[in-house]
Amino acid sequence: MQFSSRRFFYHRSFTVVASVAALIAVAGCHKKAAPPPPPPPIANTAPAPTAEITVTPQAINPGDSAVLTWHTANANEVSIEGLGQVASSGTQTVKPAGSTNYHLVAHGDGGTADATARVTVNTAAPPSNNLSESEIDDATFHQNVKDVFYDYDSYDVRADEQSVISQDANFLNQHPTVRVVIGGYCDERGSTEYNLALGENRANAAKQSLVTAGVSPDRLRTVSYGKEKQFCTEHNESCWQQNRRAQFSVDR
Repeated sequence: MQFSSRRFFYHRSFTVVASVAALIAVAGCHKKAAPPPPPPPIANTAPAPTAEITVTPQAINPGDSAVLTWHTANANEVSIEGLGQVASSGTQTVKPAGSTNYHLVAHGDGGTADATARVTVNTAAPPSNNLSESEIDDATFHQNVKDVFYDYDSYDVRADEQSVISQDANFLNQHPTVRVVIGGYCDERGSTEYNLALGENRANAAKQSLVTAGVSPDRLRTVSYGKEKQFCTEHNESCWQQNRRAQFSVDR
């Protein structure tokens, strides 16, 4: 009897120890593993963007236009202050009311680049309505009567040129005996025959705009030069824009 009790005691003790060990083992199985270390930062290997902007000409008279030309590389977002978002490279005609800095910013995966071009607007000439007709030489005339520029393959007077027409008509109406010849010009692209017709349409469009502004048509004569007389001879948009014009001169 004593042996059985002792045997039972040993069996029960073994069972308790085994249960405790099992609980410890189960608890150990549920212990969370330490998180892995964070990955190293990814190095930015994208090339840095580049930016360049120029303006031609750099100085203009009030009412005149200038041409912006810009180039960028490795950029996915390009903007010019005052113009907004633009293509990565391009040209645009501007007519600032005063001296202006055109600030270009190019953003890319490799960072940011910027460039600035400045156009200076000269001080306006003093009023000339006190000049006699004999005092209006070619220099004075061109200082007060500005050329009109056109878009490619078009003879419509642009909205941004209407203020030029108004200023030109104002001067001519103040000097009613001055007669004017209007020359129509084109850039180098296209045939000679086509550009002669286009130049004639540009001269006539400028004449009609002056007539609408009050200038007598009897004072205005038109002539087309097509692409035969180029103001600028380089083969790019900046030059082509200068050649697409109606030019006003005193008709002697």
